[in-house]
Amino acid sequence: MQGPAVFMDISLEDQALELRKYFKSLGAEIAEEKSPKGIEDDLHKIVGVCDVCFKEQNESEIEAILNSIVSIMVSIPLERGENLIVAFSQRLSKAPGPKLGVVVVQSLWRLYNNLEPNSPLRYHVYYHVIELAARVGYVREVFTGVEQLRKEFAGCPPSNEQMQKLYRLLHQVLKDQNSELAAKVMIELLGTYTDENASYAREDAIKCIATALADPNTFLLDPLLSLKPVRFLEGELIHDLLTIFVSEKLSSYLKFYNSHKEFVHSQGLNHEQNVKKMRILSFMQMAESNPEITYDEIISELQIEEKDVEAFIIEVLKTRLVRARMDQAERAVRVSHTMHRTFDRAQWQTLRDVLLAWRANVHSAHDAMKSVAAAQIEYSTQNQKA
Repeated sequence: MQGPAVFMDISLEDQALELRKYFKSLGAEIAEEKSPKGIEDDLHKIVGVCDVCFKEQNESEIEAILNSIVSIMVSIPLERGENLIVAFSQRLSKAPGPKLGVVVVQSLWRLYNNLEPNSPLRYHVYYHVIELAARVGYVREVFTGVEQLRKEFAGCPPSNEQMQKLYRLLHQVLKDQNSELAAKVMIELLGTYTDENASYAREDAIKCIATALADPNTFLLDPLLSLKPVRFLEGELIHDLLTIFVSEKLSSYLKFYNSHKEFVHSQGLNHEQNVKKMRILSFMQMAESNPEITYDEIISELQIEEKDVEAFIIEVLKTRLVRARMDQAERAVRVSHTMHRTFDRAQWQTLRDVLLAWRANVHSAHDAMKSVAAAQIEYSTQNQKA
């Protein structure tokens, strides 16, 4: 969502005067006269009553008034910019109904886009845009991903504490709408902690793990174990549960669940969904070392009925984590490729061997081509002499 530049063809002082008169006509407690303290004080007074415009029935009129306020904001140096933006956002949050909610988000977004790229106020505006957008289901129009977020603040990076606050807000508003993106945001949040302060991120780390486990599209969980705040949870139940999802099989999860049912549910996790995910993860682990898996092995390891085997395999193939085909006559699944659940030293060694073999093959092909080219040149030379 991009907001157009805001321009007005009258002076800022006249604009402020017109706004004062307008709000006064709607019954706002504001004087019509300009402030002797200057335009910034005028702006503070106007912002203090700006929500009165919601009495208007015309959305276009409201948008024009808010844009007029924004045009003053981006045209003057704001000594108390953060307080003013907070006050403006709080007033805009009073917009009744989703249609007006979208109007105020767009107005605040115009303010954001008209601030200088190196302005520290951009962070505060962006934070309140997300807050307001969440109330009207408009977050994805503003936030598309963590890479985009980094670009937004490249000109004036916020402090670590500010980014942590923003990541928490984004996770909160995304977790019920897009669990996969929420998990990525939480991983970014945990990445902001260092060895010195990782112990303070306990709650964030627990939320990160629970979000990743609950996401039906997240299967590769091994990277979470390397995050410093997650390492501080070693020995706790949530870390034990994560370890099961990273490298163990369905039977281990069922044993854990039978011993800690209340804990699993207290984390907002659904047991049936956990079982479904663990079956897929367990099948991936079986496929890593066995290119042919019989139906009987699937029934035994994954504790499903024979009539459900083929439907389960179809679900696995939909994830694209495994490539395989079913041989119904032989009652077996033939695996051609599977994603590894973990990527440790053994996997790196395998990758290294594959790359070395590939390089050797490229060199051989190159040498062969050189030989062919040399033979062709020699043949041409001989024909010319003849």
